[in-house]
Amino acid sequence: MEMALRASLTKSLRLSDSVRLEVASGLAGYEAAVLRMEAEAAAIAEGRATELLWLVEHPPIYTAGTSAKPADLVDANMFPVFHTGRGGQYTYHGPGQRVAYVMLDIKKRGGDVRAFVAGLERLIIATLADFGIAGEVREDRVGVWVRHGSGEDKVAAIGIRVRRGVSYHGLAINVSPDISHYDGIVPCGVLDHGVTSFEKLGVKANMADIDAALLRHFEEIFAPVTPPQSFGQLPQQVGGA
Repeated sequence: MEMALRASLTKSLRLSDSVRLEVASGLAGYEAAVLRMEAEAAAIAEGRATELLWLVEHPPIYTAGTSAKPADLVDANMFPVFHTGRGGQYTYHGPGQRVAYVMLDIKKRGGDVRAFVAGLERLIIATLADFGIAGEVREDRVGVWVRHGSGEDKVAAIGIRVRRGVSYHGLAINVSPDISHYDGIVPCGVLDHGVTSFEKLGVKANMADIDAALLRHFEEIFAPVTPPQSFGQLPQQVGGA
């Protein structure tokens, strides 16, 4: 019932206008990435640019969303910490994790932020399914989860911000990150569940494999994409805030 409702919310999200696709080379510095997202979102809202899907990897960092609790930062010295305007709590980004930043016009898609987030959930779940991973969502927890025995672990995170009807930030899928890097935080404020990845689940896939599946389902749910472009490497960040 829950999944049927969420699927129904995504029916009106797809537009025929093409979305720009860029794939960053190297590891993108987080602060520089946020500045670029903010500029792109403003340009899209003002009609000066078309929508953008930007695929990146970051150096190891922690980010704190608008609901982050100080107690959930277990080790502030483990990696740089960035306070950001996206929704959610603490999360980790690092090599081996595919981050997809989605700068899309939600107004043109009916203006329903809940339906938009449901579309991102559907995108992740469909991508996981291509690799035999059964992803699920929970009403009381954000992100996408994988069952194991009597428990479940988080395999993908979602956190967006909307400004002038345009989204930015997006989603992160754990492909082959160092899971021990999550030890410095309570991921998304959830104490009773762990974090997993394709690698930890025994699923062999490289980033190109993930991208191909992600893009195919993005086109089904949101819009066709233009041929990928390499935006180049943003400077890596060594300090935190």
